[in-house]
Amino acid sequence: MSNSRSFAKGARSGIPIALGYFTVAFSLGILASEIGLSPLQGFISSLVNHASAGEYAELQAIASKASYIEIALATLIINSRYLLMSASLSQKISSDTSFLKRLILGFGVTDEIFAVCFSEPGNLNPYYGYGAMTVAIPSWATGTAIGIFAGNILPQSVVTALSVALYGMFIAIIVPPAKKNKAILVLVLVSFAANFAVTELGIFSEEHESLKIIILTVVLSAVAAAVFPVKEDDEEVTETEVNGDEG
Repeated sequence: MSNSRSFAKGARSGIPIALGYFTVAFSLGILASEIGLSPLQGFISSLVNHASAGEYAELQAIASKASYIEIALATLIINSRYLLMSASLSQKISSDTSFLKRLILGFGVTDEIFAVCFSEPGNLNPYYGYGAMTVAIPSWATGTAIGIFAGNILPQSVVTALSVALYGMFIAIIVPPAKKNKAILVLVLVSFAANFAVTELGIFSEEHESLKIIILTVVLSAVAAAVFPVKEDDEEVTETEVNGDEG
């Protein structure tokens, strides 16, 4: 398939992703408006950090007046799963693909874009991923900017009500996998308990909220990896399920 056809196919796959992104990003924009970001700042933020959990951590860090290093570390750790996704996609593209093309594809990797790219049969043409991200990522950034604009003009009572949607999004993300996998359920409950305990004990001040996120993420991830290691058989089943669902 030619590059142009692969790009067009990827763009079509990116349309439903873009629609979902806009809704979630709008909720993030409401939160961003409460901490003082302008629509332009929110747009740029979402354009370079197109991940719900990662951008939420970024906004929390900004709200707590964290240092640039803390913001960078929090974002890096929360988004570290994309390193694994990018490494996995690198096995699906031709070995003679240039570094620049690989870099662009890696920049656009999100959970949903990875899913559609990984599910493509055979070798992946990077232009398929380019098409998907060209449609999806601007929608994410635009949704954030419009959410900030709306948050600046709507009554505070409405803004507060809309901000609840963001937490509903996180519930929708964690409940389905937690119902299917007991290890994930245990980790979610432990994470809630650990965050509550650390907050109640006052170990971290509001100025170091991002540091709490960094430490809890690293520690709990390490413990989960040791207690619930992923077996090779489980990885093979997961890949088969992904390809089978798309088929």
